[in-house]
Amino acid sequence: MAIAANHFMSTMLMLALLIITLSLLRSELITEGTVQDCLVHHVRVVQLFKQYNIQRMRIFDTDPETLDALRGSNIELTVGIQNRDLQPLVDNPTNANNWVRDNIIKYQNVKFRHVIVGNEVRPGNPNTQQYVPFVLRAMRNINNAISPLRCGIKVTTAVDTEIIDPSSNFPPAKGRFRPEVSPYLDPIVRFLVDTDAPLFANIYPYFAYISAPNVIDRQYALLNPNYTGVDTPGGKYQNLFYSLLDTVNAALEKSVGSMSFADADKKAPPEVKGGESGWSSGRRPPIKGVESGQILSPIIRGDIDRRRPPFKRRDRPPPGSANIDDIANIENAREYVNNLIQAVKKGTPRRPGQPIETYIFTMFDENQKPGNEEERHFGLSIYSRRST
Repeated sequence: MAIAANHFMSTMLMLALLIITLSLLRSELITEGTVQDCLVHHVRVVQLFKQYNIQRMRIFDTDPETLDALRGSNIELTVGIQNRDLQPLVDNPTNANNWVRDNIIKYQNVKFRHVIVGNEVRPGNPNTQQYVPFVLRAMRNINNAISPLRCGIKVTTAVDTEIIDPSSNFPPAKGRFRPEVSPYLDPIVRFLVDTDAPLFANIYPYFAYISAPNVIDRQYALLNPNYTGVDTPGGKYQNLFYSLLDTVNAALEKSVGSMSFADADKKAPPEVKGGESGWSSGRRPPIKGVESGQILSPIIRGDIDRRRPPFKRRDRPPPGSANIDDIANIENAREYVNNLIQAVKKGTPRRPGQPIETYIFTMFDENQKPGNEEERHFGLSIYSRRST
């Protein structure tokens, strides 16, 4: 569909993924939904991030009002370049220089951290495959424009787990790219290795579960820390998030292992950051009749604001239940986010002890988002107002 560092970490999407800092090893972030009929003002969003001690943010574009609101905030920012904007950056390198001038250099009191060039572009995806020829070349041009600034900004891209060959998705150690994806991603992986940049991977146990509810245990998908786990030759997997992430890690290892380097030294694969993750809270119509400016935080307030009591859990269907009609609800969304916050502190079996910087999708419900109703309800908060 993200937090990191110094305290415990959480995230939000604003066209943005954010990082809340709450504990020393916590690495999850949050996104702020923006496809809604009444957006929360950018300044108010920044205030919310500060209120909840969010230290990092990811936004999917470079909206000027958002960047202005972030001036002097000390929030570390990851920005995106949307798929539709890639080709001009390739057609003329001057366009990449202009992009950096207008969206990075202009905002010298904004703490930029990453530029994500394209989102979930891959061969075989009918919605994004037309952008395949542009991603790596745009990454190079943007990196060439940023490098002279010596500001430490890393240029990368974001992928989904559909890059993995379905025949290799379990156990995670078998993970490898789809045959049609390798020619596209291997050069991108080489670029990331050469520039010491991470790869952002969007990890959604929610969608994996609803695609195979008779195969995947619900508690495994919800990251229940008391779940017995699944034994594999590469270690025990306590939850589905670890499994999906390590499948990507294994694919990157195989990709890098097939490369040759001038210095003949063994190169480590790129770090994988959780670009997006979340759980839908319902297949319901948007809330109506909420007072203007009121923000409801059914998930956040029970977790981040410790002064408020957590929600009581309702009786849940038995593990492995194939009935997915009730999978999208506030209780499950809250449980998933809480469990994710704990899980990303520990690292996966393939990367033990390495906190996983992960962006939670999303801060606000998006009642105007196209697609299935459940796609509109990944928000940690719901913002609405009376129509006028």
